[in-house]
Amino acid sequence: MFNKILIANRGEIACRVIKSARKMGIKTVAVYSDADRDALHVRMADEAVHIGPSASAESYLVMERIIQACRDTGAQAVHPGYGFLSENSDFCEALEREGIAFIGPATLAINSMGDKITSKNLAEKAGVNVIPGYTDVVRDAEHAVEISNEIGYPVMLKASAGGGGKGMRVAWNEAECRDGFERATNEARSSFGDERVFIEKFIQEPRHIEIQVMADTHGNVIYLGERECSIQRRHQKVIEEAPSPFIDEETRQKMGEQAVQLAKAVQYRSAGTVEFIVDADRNFYFLEMNTRLQVEHPVTELVTGQDLVELMIRVADGEELPLKQEDVKLTGWAMESRVYAEDPFRNFLPSIGRLVKYEPPVGDNVRVDTGVFEGGEVSMFYDPMIAKLITYGADRNEAITRMQDALDAYCIRGVQHNISFLNALMVHPRFIEGRLTTNFIAEEFPDGFDASYVPHDDPAKVVVIAAIVHRQYMDRAARISGQLRGHERRVHDDWVVVINGEQHPVTVVSADGGFQVEYEGESYTVTTEWQLGQLLLHATINRQSVCFQVERKGAWLRLFHRGNQTDALVLAPRAAKLHALMPEKEAPDLSKFLLSPMPGLLVKVSVSEGQEVKAGEELAVIEAMKMENVLRAEQDAKVSAIKAAVGDSLQVDQVIIEFE
Repeated sequence: MFNKILIANRGEIACRVIKSARKMGIKTVAVYSDADRDALHVRMADEAVHIGPSASAESYLVMERIIQACRDTGAQAVHPGYGFLSENSDFCEALEREGIAFIGPATLAINSMGDKITSKNLAEKAGVNVIPGYTDVVRDAEHAVEISNEIGYPVMLKASAGGGGKGMRVAWNEAECRDGFERATNEARSSFGDERVFIEKFIQEPRHIEIQVMADTHGNVIYLGERECSIQRRHQKVIEEAPSPFIDEETRQKMGEQAVQLAKAVQYRSAGTVEFIVDADRNFYFLEMNTRLQVEHPVTELVTGQDLVELMIRVADGEELPLKQEDVKLTGWAMESRVYAEDPFRNFLPSIGRLVKYEPPVGDNVRVDTGVFEGGEVSMFYDPMIAKLITYGADRNEAITRMQDALDAYCIRGVQHNISFLNALMVHPRFIEGRLTTNFIAEEFPDGFDASYVPHDDPAKVVVIAAIVHRQYMDRAARISGQLRGHERRVHDDWVVVINGEQHPVTVVSADGGFQVEYEGESYTVTTEWQLGQLLLHATINRQSVCFQVERKGAWLRLFHRGNQTDALVLAPRAAKLHALMPEKEAPDLSKFLLSPMPGLLVKVSVSEGQEVKAGEELAVIEAMKMENVLRAEQDAKVSAIKAAVGDSLQVDQVIIEFE
């Protein structure tokens, strides 16, 4: 067995590999860029080697520096994680020449499956169901339109070397096809250095379901069940689970056997994933094969009891798989939520900055795979993932409930994050019923996400919690200032909780170990050990456990629970009457400006000063975390000034264009 391996990656996956290696008694070497000098994976590893500047093209993607790090440290093998060099056959060959083992598949499989056009042809020859489409390279936008008209809309344009949702566009007509070809080509060139694009029929009401395979160098190949990955936004997975609530045992076996056939056809070894699109009738079609460890591998580990990273390391060392197909049993249910540094209230734009507060949830059957820590920074140079939150239960409902509770208790401040959105998905009736497709988010949140749209399971809880939080603030004020004499001797307080302009009168009575709250004729007994200033408020309301996140915004309280964000103002009855008469402050008129909605690089300005533009016309393109974001005119206007230049690094709300 290896005694030292190097992890050619960063963030949560590097930390994840280090944990398995440590369990096996193997020493680890981390590599890091300038931006990651103080990163968690660097702290966790036994050794760490600096490999270059912050940009991944000058550090994590420079194979010569990683190989030199192996030489310098004596690492006998390299685990690539996912992304970066994980599916780079040149890297594998370079390691082989150095006598360093690659913890992953051989170059034949990487080359065959890394190109979507080649992989589709090979899959068809191996007897795997494939989607109708044009598998040769598309020459230009007009060629794309010609092909799409033959296939029939809607179509999917995909980067041949793509992955992670980059270089993918759905087109429903010729105009979208032309624009989609340009966007997909640009993203493919930027992200993968390969601008080739192909086209296939877009399956409507599809589910994205994948099969985990594991193979050794002795000809043994098995599948370890499926993962449901249908909850996606812009082709990027958001929530994954195992098993799928849709797949029956017969379909699971057919998909698994086809995945094994494909793996054998390319002489596969190590962990890999065969992805399928499944329609409403359980017909399934090959999508692609990822020749690496998947982001969502933890859900498979929890329902099979297997450590996939450990199996990868053992296979790379020449060992046979320790289990056969008949040994694979799926037990219980696992759910994974991807926690991202992005702002769901601003169309999920990426967020960067320092984690001034980071407190992940803990508990039985709760797992957090992360690469960050409190005080660390989320950088603009890499993927915005903060962590993967995974829960396990005896069945799907139990796994969902644990996930809801864990998301309520996941505390992040300093950067924007998507936890409210994740919990909104978890409490959505359609999700709970298992009626999933890859269109779920687009259909259920067509106008974007706003936490106020998420109905609370029990609105009275919000009123009650706001009332007792305010009561505790008032108790402290009485003790500190001495200006509220007699307040501490009162047996009760009458207050009005104002939420969305509606007034909710309550009475709060101090009780042993908590409070008694009277609201709308009902009595609520609340016990809590919460103290002022804490973000997490754990309490029981009529013996039911709840967890709220609480922030004070001036005189207002902001409460987070089950995907719902509520702003509450608690006033004395007389103040509440006066507050109802106050006019609302009007928002400033920003219609004369095009503001940058995110931090990023301005890669294109599509208009010039004095030009008249129409609603919907492209104004500028911003690149953030390797994704192109097109900014369009919201109304007809005339450009009076260009305030930023191509190549500028933009801040949030920075003015790009001014209109007359």
